[in-house]
Amino acid sequence: MSDNKHLYVLWTNDNIDTAEKMVFMYTINSLINGWWEKVTLIVWGATAKLVSENAVIQEKIKQALEEGVHITACKACADQLDVSNDLEKLGIEVKYWGDPLTKILKNDEKLLTI
Repeated sequence: MSDNKHLYVLWTNDNIDTAEKMVFMYTINSLINGWWEKVTLIVWGATAKLVSENAVIQEKIKQALEEGVHITACKACADQLDVSNDLEKLGIEVKYWGDPLTKILKNDEKLLTI
């Protein structure tokens, strides 16, 4: 049941330049400029460790949250990397994402993968 107003961004690339120049630039500006009504950033894999360790990325997380980006992380990945608590302290929702991601794909929702 896609309403074409919600963008999901699956972020798996732990490159800092990509994070700054694409992931956060687009998600934040999408809401500021009204390109999307809702944006969900899904932190998956190596990006969980990057978020937990990098102060610049943590500032981008804070800014994105302030602008209304919903940020969530894969619990299985975060647990395996031992960063779940760190992510939660940053205001990131940590949950299992296998089933929800599958539903997004099967429902042809808008998903950008980076």
